[in-house]
Amino acid sequence: MDARLGDVIDDFCVKCRRLTNHSVVSLLNGAAAKVRCRTCYSDHDYRNEQAPPSKKDLKKAELFNAVLSGVAPAAAAEDPEAVEPKKAAKKPGKA
Repeated sequence: MDARLGDVIDDFCVKCRRLTNHSVVSLLNGAAAKVRCRTCYSDHDYRNEQAPPSKKDLKKAELFNAVLSGVAPAAAAEDPEAVEPKKAAKKPGKA
């Protein structure tokens, strides 16, 4: 179904930080491109009712990718059962 200018649709408002009614302000290829919140009257891109990811989630994903990039590809390919665990070396002078 093609949207028309002025149609009321639901979308996530970045200013209100919740799902609210919006009016279609501009169209692109028959779909809503920009919308105006009917609560706070702010204009923004149509987000397809999707909230942006939180900064906390972005930070977690960034750290996870950093850890994955630090893993050596050769170590990941080895069989974990074939690798012997290293024994802790004893310091001289201690019993």
